[in-house]
Amino acid sequence: MPSLSLAITEPMATGLLLLVFGLLIAFSVLFTRALDRMGIPVVLLFLVLGMLGGSEGLGGIVFDDYELAFRFGTIALVLILFDGGLNTAHSSIRRSLAPASLLATAGVLGTAGMVAVLARLMGLSWAQALLIGAIVSSTDAAAVFAVLRGGSLRVKEPVRSTLELESCVNDPMAVILTMTVVSTLGPALGGGLTWHLALTVPLQLLIGAVVGVGIGIGGRWLLNRAILSTTGLYPVATLAIAFLSFGVATVSYGSGFLSVFATAAVLGNGPLPYKMGLTRVHDAIAWFAQVSMFLMLGLLVFPSRLLDVAGVGLMLGLLLAVVARPMVAAACLLPFRWPLRHVLFTSWVGIRGAVPIVLATIPIMAGIPGGDRVFDIVFFIVVVSALVPGASIVPLTRMLRLETRTPPPPAAMLEMHSLRRLNGDIHIYRIHETVAVSGAHLREIEFPEGVSVLLVIRGDTLIPARGSTRLAPGDFVYVFCAHGDEGRVGLLFGENIEA
Repeated sequence: MPSLSLAITEPMATGLLLLVFGLLIAFSVLFTRALDRMGIPVVLLFLVLGMLGGSEGLGGIVFDDYELAFRFGTIALVLILFDGGLNTAHSSIRRSLAPASLLATAGVLGTAGMVAVLARLMGLSWAQALLIGAIVSSTDAAAVFAVLRGGSLRVKEPVRSTLELESCVNDPMAVILTMTVVSTLGPALGGGLTWHLALTVPLQLLIGAVVGVGIGIGGRWLLNRAILSTTGLYPVATLAIAFLSFGVATVSYGSGFLSVFATAAVLGNGPLPYKMGLTRVHDAIAWFAQVSMFLMLGLLVFPSRLLDVAGVGLMLGLLLAVVARPMVAAACLLPFRWPLRHVLFTSWVGIRGAVPIVLATIPIMAGIPGGDRVFDIVFFIVVVSALVPGASIVPLTRMLRLETRTPPPPAAMLEMHSLRRLNGDIHIYRIHETVAVSGAHLREIEFPEGVSVLLVIRGDTLIPARGSTRLAPGDFVYVFCAHGDEGRVGLLFGENIEA
């Protein structure tokens, strides 16, 4: 009988855990639209709900495994950065590489130093002040992507690409600073790490970029030539490429996060089989990683400990959002002679998220005295730095006239599934009044030999592509185009849009 009781109890415990976790995820997803309208990163809601589901919340889930949280958080960030790279155009990277690189190095170092000084002035020891400064010095890719890509807000270039690229490449500096401070305070962890390791940041970025581009080129070559038995294996293959990129770069003493982003950018800017489906699959994976990661990190927070550090945490969070980030970022952008409104917006949007919370687990795992106090203060800083800039992003974007007016996506999607590379692709065009085919019937248009219109979408109506079909402004047109004919089709239909 005891064995029967155990057999029943364990599945019930697992089922209860999944029930609570599922309810938290469902509740979070349902409220994302409301938060999006306010400009607040939706991942912040996941963090709060994780606290409610924790040992001191309604869910009663006991979780204090900081090492597991660190490893899971790292994997989740790999998935998020890979999705971000797949959706980043090479033109955006070239446009924003210089300012983003300066923000990701000198900006991170300056922010860490200023926060450390402010924390010391507030009565914290130098050890705790330096730890907090290093941990919260970088912006968070998950939170930035959630604000700039997750909702209806569309920010003009080069501001948007600079913020996104900065959030992807500034983690190595924050990691090195955190590990250096931890190793200095606790020699048993690293034994030989000293401050001079901060000089290795450019080398880590270089190694990460080289490894990432190399694996991206190799992965694209392999995917275009391998014949898989089902389309469901293509996302599995790209996930393997993402993990391989992170692993190779990390063991080569490079930046694994930058490597993953570079690999995905190479893949996303070239021909791939099942490309449209791959993009949507990785978008879903990235969102699941964000939700799961922030819920798990919320479980690590014990509300009973937060009252002791609430004052310090809230004040440091405000100073980081209002003073440290804007001053340092504005100084980094001065050499580029950006318009003042671009500088103001970029320096204001310094959202912190999962990365600082993941890094805050390192002092606890290293046994640093007061590590749990540092973790709790970092939690407040993350929440405040997400709320203060986050809630003001939408009105600030409109006040500074940085919002782009992008048309709504088509009401229906049409894609082509293929297990091997074909001689053409399906492209989507939105008919503007100025394009050559606006107002014309399909039979009146002289198409190249390898081009055919497949479907016209007008509002919520699907219109068959017949000769009598007339193209009106605002229509979405799906066109099959043979390789090499894209330029001629573009002259007729205008710019190809992303689905």
